[in-house]
Amino acid sequence: MYHEGNRELQDRFETRRLADRLNEVKYTPCSPTTTARSSSGRICSSSPPWTRTGSPPARTKAENRRFVRLLDDRTLVFPSYDGNGMFLSLGNVRQTARVGLLFVDFESPRRLRVNGSATLSFEDEQLGWYPEAQLIVRVTASQIFPNCPRYIHKMVLVKRSAFVPRAGRETPEPASKESEWTRDVLPRRGPSAPPPRLADGLIRTARV
Repeated sequence: MYHEGNRELQDRFETRRLADRLNEVKYTPCSPTTTARSSSGRICSSSPPWTRTGSPPARTKAENRRFVRLLDDRTLVFPSYDGNGMFLSLGNVRQTARVGLLFVDFESPRRLRVNGSATLSFEDEQLGWYPEAQLIVRVTASQIFPNCPRYIHKMVLVKRSAFVPRAGRETPEPASKESEWTRDVLPRRGPSAPPPRLADGLIRTARV
């Protein structure tokens, strides 16, 4: 299930036992329609060719309009928050550096695709913009192009997830962390992030 890139991040954030437990009791293949119902940005990363499956997992990563920041015409960044501890997508990035991003605006509707290379930064200056972020993903785009939106269902946002970290409030713990099958394998402590350095208007943001 895991290669060296996944394991490196699991060990860094003390989630190896949790990842192994999830692999034992929770991991099952899912249909592509599962991701299609989500109203946010997604990252698809390619696993190294020497792994058993070689599959490219797709993960939802964006939940706020200012989640992804455009630093210049070819560089964009976004944070990684506390998750299930498996580090499937970011482990692939650590090993291959290749990513594909899909941004969907369900209200317009519009789609934008970004292909390129990515690196993980654990002491990035951008961490201050994202409360509780574990690390920053920096993407250098090689291709940026719109995608036909005709099959996108038009939807409106009803309520934002309470679990997306925001400045000025405490993020609640998900119920999964209170489950009997995870309680004994959770990390002893969460990673810390620098205090937020918010300065609206000083940066450009990707609104797609």
